[in-house]
Amino acid sequence: MGVMNIAVIISGIDQEYQGTILSGIHKFADEHNINVAHFVAFGGVLGNKVNDIGEFNIYNLINYDQIDGAILLTNTISSPENTQIIIDNLKKADVPASSIDYDIDGLFHVGIDNEHAMREVVSHVIEFHGIRDVNYISGPATNPESILRLNAFKTVISKNGIKYDETKVYHGLFRERDGRNAVEKFIADGKLQKAIICANDAMAIGAVSTLMEKGLRVPEDVLVTGFDNIYNAQNYCPQITSVGRPLRESGYIACSQVYNAVIGMSQERSIILDTNLVVGNSCGCNKSECDDIIKFKRETYQVMERYHHDVPMINQMSCNLTESATLEKSIENLKQYIEMIKCEKFFLCLCDNWDCKYDSNCEMDKYTVYGYTEMMQVPLVYCDQQFGSLSGFFSHMMLPDLYSYAEDSKLYYFSPLHFNDRCLGYAIICNSEFPLKSPLFHTWIMNISNSIENVRKLICIERVLKKVESLYVIDPLSQIYNRNGFHENTEYEFNRCINEKLPVMLMFADMDGMKYINDNFGHKEGDYAIKIMAQAVSESCTENEICARFGGDEFIIFGVDYSEEKAIRMFEAINHNLYKYNKISGKPYQLEVSIGWHIEVPDDETKFNSLIMKADQKMYREKKKKPNRRKRD
Repeated sequence: MGVMNIAVIISGIDQEYQGTILSGIHKFADEHNINVAHFVAFGGVLGNKVNDIGEFNIYNLINYDQIDGAILLTNTISSPENTQIIIDNLKKADVPASSIDYDIDGLFHVGIDNEHAMREVVSHVIEFHGIRDVNYISGPATNPESILRLNAFKTVISKNGIKYDETKVYHGLFRERDGRNAVEKFIADGKLQKAIICANDAMAIGAVSTLMEKGLRVPEDVLVTGFDNIYNAQNYCPQITSVGRPLRESGYIACSQVYNAVIGMSQERSIILDTNLVVGNSCGCNKSECDDIIKFKRETYQVMERYHHDVPMINQMSCNLTESATLEKSIENLKQYIEMIKCEKFFLCLCDNWDCKYDSNCEMDKYTVYGYTEMMQVPLVYCDQQFGSLSGFFSHMMLPDLYSYAEDSKLYYFSPLHFNDRCLGYAIICNSEFPLKSPLFHTWIMNISNSIENVRKLICIERVLKKVESLYVIDPLSQIYNRNGFHENTEYEFNRCINEKLPVMLMFADMDGMKYINDNFGHKEGDYAIKIMAQAVSESCTENEICARFGGDEFIIFGVDYSEEKAIRMFEAINHNLYKYNKISGKPYQLEVSIGWHIEVPDDETKFNSLIMKADQKMYREKKKKPNRRKRD
């Protein structure tokens, strides 16, 4: 068979837990020529629920009919609603899938016994160290693993006769800042205890850092434990007491489960991996340093180097993209930063309506929130070290490149482009270490989103300004110039006629019988008659004349270098246009008009308004000559 395409559904790949699991997935994928398409959100990171909608929307892009299998890290997704939608869509498509840690009925599963592992940690703190005053920092209240670990905590303290106290518990999102926020809250509320048990290592590190900033010693003043035994926890000072688990192996096995299911190999549905209590310095049991100080120093230096390289790049990128006033300029400025992340390919995919082109009013309730437009624009592509663009493709394909023949498997990262809940599109990076290695990947993507949103806002502002300008000079009913527009557009030509001594023609046209039409057929019909009159006038202006609705049912025409013969032809053209309309309209009334004009070579003393008045007076004399005036006024 050809290259297999497996989707990985994940959130927050800037965390070590996710990165370690992905390294196992990538190892198996590389060994078996599998393309891995990561659909990456950063939901919950910014603490903004509206922004989370835009982040999690990337999961709506996944077309399960176009992939061979999927790997779910749904316990990293802080939205139970989106998690359930993913599961329902996956089952509906009947695509082979493996869930890591969260056991989902009907899917393959790789996990651990969370309750047993956490019971060991809590028992170690309470029974071995004899500490009964305990805080607990939990993950999300709806997260399955978080629930199991919290239940284990409750079970052990109850077994030891300790009453559960919700005020001593903090619910976070498994991120380091949650550990910091928890300690701050415990101290502020007077609830800080002798030990803090954390549902993962990232929160434990955050808790220890904050305790030390407050002048408290770990473990002498407060004992702290974590869970997962990630590399940073192993090498933190103090080393975090934690639960060791084979994260890389979890990813490797999950990928093998999907692969085996696709090729029809029988296998176990669920695999439970072993865990072990790792006793470190943070509980006071183990005073040893990390096992490989040289490796630790090397890893730490590499992290510092990435920051030293990426922070200036991100700052410069933000500055340059913010200055981009058009999409073309934004794309041009973006190119250098695509080259900096050393990717094999890059695709900028924008929704068809990203710039509100189907909504001239840029109304806030018209933009895409859930899913993507049927067609995607691709104004920027980077491939073979060359930049270009694509004509576009159907969004259900996600990316045509996924299905192209390639000798080697590829790693794709699909990231949402959005502003709050407004969907702008998505970006795809292929074969780059940047998404996993750099803690600033999310910021890099947000810079692109913000640049596109800035351009969109400028487009909308320009449209609004044009509309405001149009309202100032264009009559909304007749769609020709109003009085303001007439004066603005004739001023230059009138002055030219003075300087070049050219004759000016002002023609005034006043509809006959408008009151009769309004009184007998309604003002809506009267408005329609005005539109027809405007059309008859504007269609008669074939030699650069300027026409306008001067007010009510009055119209005015301005012509340069005019003769009496040309004015008569204009007069006849207007009446001929009305004749053609009356002949086919079927209306119970006839549209007629009274017209008068004045021609004069102006000089410096000539007032433009005086010429208008002369034309108006001639028109009025013509109107008085007509019979049945009662119906024509």
